[in-house]
Amino acid sequence: MWKKKEEKKEEKKEEEEKEESLLQELCADDAELYDFLSMYLYMNPSAAISEEDLDILTEEAEKSGDFRPAVDKAIFEAAQNLGERERYIKVIQDLASKTIHATEQAKEKVEKEGFTDWGASLGRRIEDQEFMSRRAEDIINVASKFYNEKLVELGQDVRREARNKERQRVADDEWRIGEVEKAEREARKEERGKMGREERKEAEKQDEREELAAKERKEARTEERKEAEREEWRIGEVEKADREARKKERRGN
Repeated sequence: MWKKKEEKKEEKKEEEEKEESLLQELCADDAELYDFLSMYLYMNPSAAISEEDLDILTEEAEKSGDFRPAVDKAIFEAAQNLGERERYIKVIQDLASKTIHATEQAKEKVEKEGFTDWGASLGRRIEDQEFMSRRAEDIINVASKFYNEKLVELGQDVRREARNKERQRVADDEWRIGEVEKAEREARKEERGKMGREERKEAEKQDEREELAAKERKEARTEERKEAEREEWRIGEVEKADREARKKERRGN
């Protein structure tokens, strides 16, 4: 259990480092853009971003004062629809304006009540929204490349997990087959002990044939497993080459 937890922590760390490296690559020397997007982009947008329509999320935000789900949705949709860039720039700027208005009201209230630290935090949120309004186009451009890469990787992860489950199923089946064959051998051995000499000789010959057939089946399963491992390596090499090609394309854009 401890080992599995450590492995998951290590995998999470590697994913975060990959995300940071990709985002740094896309933002280049633009530290402000990187700082903003490091808080607003997700490694798994499919899981993190609401499936509700943007209009519904905006309506809910206007009632609750929490515009973050709508902002996340707008950035993600904009990243997937670059042909509608101008429309989404206006949508994002409108959401930023509404967020600023709601945050200013909250800031004024908490500062009147003496919560200066909270007020300072809300002030930083206002600055973030002002930045988002100014740099909406740059945010969409980077988000498009970032989410495109993440969605490709997520698709690869899903297919890899399916292959892993299939290999585990095959391994489990092989173990069960081995246990059944072992039980059958023991049963035949016990049965031979009750036989006469001639009958036992014939039974032993039959056992030899059965064991040879079982050995051949096991060798065939072993070869199938090795072929699956070779195929997994080939897929990994193709994915690696595709990843490098996408990286070159991003740098060329």
